[in-house]
Amino acid sequence: MRSVATGKLADFCHACSRRRVLGLFSSSSSSSGTVDPKKSYGGGGGENEVPHLPVLIVGAGPVGLILSILLTKLVCRNHHPTLLCELIFRKIDGLAEEIQSLEPPVDLWRRFIYCTSLSGPVLGSVDHMKPQDFDKIVSPISVAHFSQYKLMNLLLQRLEKLGFSVCSPSETEGSIWDRKILMGHECISIHPTNEGLKVGTSYLKEGKMEEREFHCSILVGSDGAKSTVRKLVDIDMKGERNLQTLVSVHFLSKDLGQYLLHERPGMLFFIFNPDAIGVLVAHDLDQGEFVLQIPYYSPQQKIEDFSFKVCEQIILKLVGWKLVDVQVLDIKPWVMHAEVAEKYVSHNNRVILVGDAAHRFPPAGGFGMNTGIQDAHNLAWKISSVLSGIASPSIIQTYEMERRPIAIYNTSLSVENFRAAMSVPAALGLDPAIANSVHRVINSSLCSILPPSLQKFALEGIFSIGRAQLSELILNENNPLGSLRLSRLKKIFDEGKSLQLQFPAEDLGFCYKQGALVAECGEKIRESEASSVHKRDLRPYIPCAKPGCRLPHMLINALKESSAKASFSTLDLIFGDKIEFVLIIAPIKESYRLARASMMVAKEFNVPLKVCIIWPKDSSEKNVNGSEKKLEPWKNFIDVEEAIMPTSKSWWELCQMSSNGVILVRPDEHIAWRTESNSIADDFLELKRVFSLMLGHDKFFL
Repeated sequence: MRSVATGKLADFCHACSRRRVLGLFSSSSSSSGTVDPKKSYGGGGGENEVPHLPVLIVGAGPVGLILSILLTKLVCRNHHPTLLCELIFRKIDGLAEEIQSLEPPVDLWRRFIYCTSLSGPVLGSVDHMKPQDFDKIVSPISVAHFSQYKLMNLLLQRLEKLGFSVCSPSETEGSIWDRKILMGHECISIHPTNEGLKVGTSYLKEGKMEEREFHCSILVGSDGAKSTVRKLVDIDMKGERNLQTLVSVHFLSKDLGQYLLHERPGMLFFIFNPDAIGVLVAHDLDQGEFVLQIPYYSPQQKIEDFSFKVCEQIILKLVGWKLVDVQVLDIKPWVMHAEVAEKYVSHNNRVILVGDAAHRFPPAGGFGMNTGIQDAHNLAWKISSVLSGIASPSIIQTYEMERRPIAIYNTSLSVENFRAAMSVPAALGLDPAIANSVHRVINSSLCSILPPSLQKFALEGIFSIGRAQLSELILNENNPLGSLRLSRLKKIFDEGKSLQLQFPAEDLGFCYKQGALVAECGEKIRESEASSVHKRDLRPYIPCAKPGCRLPHMLINALKESSAKASFSTLDLIFGDKIEFVLIIAPIKESYRLARASMMVAKEFNVPLKVCIIWPKDSSEKNVNGSEKKLEPWKNFIDVEEAIMPTSKSWWELCQMSSNGVILVRPDEHIAWRTESNSIADDFLELKRVFSLMLGHDKFFL
């Protein structure tokens, strides 16, 4: 469940075709505190004959569904506030807790296992969990492993609770379009209008293709790696293509699951033997659910060659004994790319790409869907701020400024991790680079004149000779060549140079260098520079309170709250169902003064702001009574005290600031601005500058 913090969701599952699903998000006029988007950001006019929506989301994979939930909770505030924690999923009504209750025990998935078959000799095993991954010092929630399709089911349940309904084309005639998920619809055209966008869709009805139009203020393309939205607005992808082509086989086997559960538990199994090579992803050992990845070389090999029967035979070769209960559910080819869209926003800030539509990575490290969920988290509060009239539409540009450099970096890291994975077969004498070179030669103009059947025979014959090196006659300690290769393999595992699972610095430590924030010293960093700065981050996550970074986690206790005795995270200060900024201060005279000025400026900008005063551990009740008087007449504040262990750092030490520190936190838990309260010459002028830059209101400083 590695969305924003630590965790994993397997990137190997198959969801339904996301290009044929529309998510219709509308802010009801009866919702408290909601501004009519037709007035605040275009819409309406003479287009009442077709539905007009503030936001139309194309694609209902995990990223599109999460964006729908976040937007609904932020703009349509018909739910009471709830406390949130580090992971984005904890914003969604206990979703993180439910995932962790449903996920397999960590001992069943903490290892990657390299073997000659699932019942044969183990070549190596890598345990990716460390004790600190479970101590909840840097994050209030631990790493998790959960299948994508199971996550989607939970997200759909949350959307239903928020009033969304899933509709087939036959159920949509004469519908009210508020909060609908339309199955079977495909986006076919996008045209700008004076009021927003006109979006054409098609769907199958009674054997005929029908068309339907929508008008919207904002269109979000969350329709996957082959995004139709991206193609319709002519946005190109940039990066490395065709890194590898594979066949993905989704199958069930209770017998295999029970065997591995008791004898060889793990998350990924890299299997190399003379008969077959593959990577097995164990989604649920208890239920016996797996996805097998098999290398695939087109055009000599065709997807038709991988029938259900052939795939069952490959599974048995990799397992090492005959299973009687294998049930193949699905077989799909896919191509591994490492690309990022050249831009994320187009059509005057009205068309926005998120998730795989904006970036696609190798499934090495769990960056794909998790980066997309971070996109949704970043974008939701900005769209909501525009629709609510708080921010200028130009704030949408900061989504690209902040998220695209992160995607570029994650692309590079996932490619590096993928190539580390390829070092294992290379050490065994099966260098994938050589296999790809052989494939290119067979595809060359000289060999292309050969009949397809002969090309296939040559390709598979060469690969069969290569796999012969994996026989037990060669791959053993008594064979000099085999011993050398096993020694190389051991060195790769011992030095941590194989495929890695945990990336704490990237999971928690990603930092925006420019965007909806006030960079220190007013510095502006170009995209290439931002990427290079991020690459210099250390692998261990070190909490930091610089603008653009995520707010550090620390346990705190609410003071003067008889019903809130339990400790909670500093990240719980930011609610997930309303737009609200949080100003964190210490109980210092100058900081109280700055907090009062912040409240006044926030009111001028129509920005909800809450002040949090963090007191040292064991502060007395009588000392805390001073905050109310110090902040009069403002009432939106909370006094908390540190709930730290004797050996832990204080809050301001953790943030690497003095007790004069002041931190302004955005609704997505990233820091927008920080300062020292005793260093500002003019509080009001500085705060107006901060809110103007953060919300895109440059008119104050032209």
